[in-house]
Amino acid sequence: MRFMVDQAKLPTEYRIAATGLQFPEGPVPMNDGSVLVVEIPRGTLTRVSASGELDVVAECGGGPNGCAIGPDGKAYIANNGGSFSWIDLGGLTLPGPLPDTWVNGTIQRVDIDTGEVETLYDSCDGRQLRAPNDLVFDDHGGFWFTDHGVREERSSDRSGVFYAKADGSEIREVIFPLDAPNGVGLSPLGDKVYVAETYTGRVWSWDVHTPGTAEGSGLLEPHGNLLTGLPDLQYLDSLAVDAEGNVCVGTLINGGITVISADGGSVGHVGIDDLLVTNIAFRREEGTSASTAYITSSGTGRLLTMDWFC
Repeated sequence: MRFMVDQAKLPTEYRIAATGLQFPEGPVPMNDGSVLVVEIPRGTLTRVSASGELDVVAECGGGPNGCAIGPDGKAYIANNGGSFSWIDLGGLTLPGPLPDTWVNGTIQRVDIDTGEVETLYDSCDGRQLRAPNDLVFDDHGGFWFTDHGVREERSSDRSGVFYAKADGSEIREVIFPLDAPNGVGLSPLGDKVYVAETYTGRVWSWDVHTPGTAEGSGLLEPHGNLLTGLPDLQYLDSLAVDAEGNVCVGTLINGGITVISADGGSVGHVGIDDLLVTNIAFRREEGTSASTAYITSSGTGRLLTMDWFC
């Protein structure tokens, strides 16, 4: 069976849900109509109300880069430890070089009612986490997360993808090595894990036969299945998988959302007027087949919404 992304059905218009955010990422639609986002330079987990008001939920410190709600109702944060400096380019915010203040990243757990923040993981197998970036929960109470690593003047980390349990009892590196792994997501059935590499513009997939395992057909490391590789100069950021199984990736430089069919055979693009579109999340509208997409337009500090096509 071949899957197709119909460019004609992709949305072309967005609504502005909030402005004034400091490089937002990790959107999480909540049941009350609000949306949680992280603000990376500000170091906060922030709630955007349905009317666009901003309220700080927790002071995470470092560089909160991704967010997901766990089975206990708490927010889990992939914190890069403050691995970016920040550049104001005439009102467009850009991530800059690694600052001297960076040490290492962590996975944090946040009580969204009290704002209490705790460090859940800061290392794996005796090695410190470098710069965790994005995370996604499965249906078994565990979560996948990427470690984007850091780039110094003349060196760049080889990093990978981890699987951990929400209760803090287990963490292991599952996929290695990757080049700046960023977005991570699961297929609707949870039987595939997808990972986007930023600078190569590639999206990989692996089969998930049991929780926290990944199997690909590639002969060479990282042994994954190449879902797609984008042409020209396009960087990839965080991702989500929509109800039809399309892999939807925040895209930099060619600002917008790249939409890849489940088999990689078809690719579309939703253009947005921001060079740094970093992430997307979906809320399925109850009783309908429609979804609302929540998109972090990070360079311009906005949270956007779109009526999604499936």
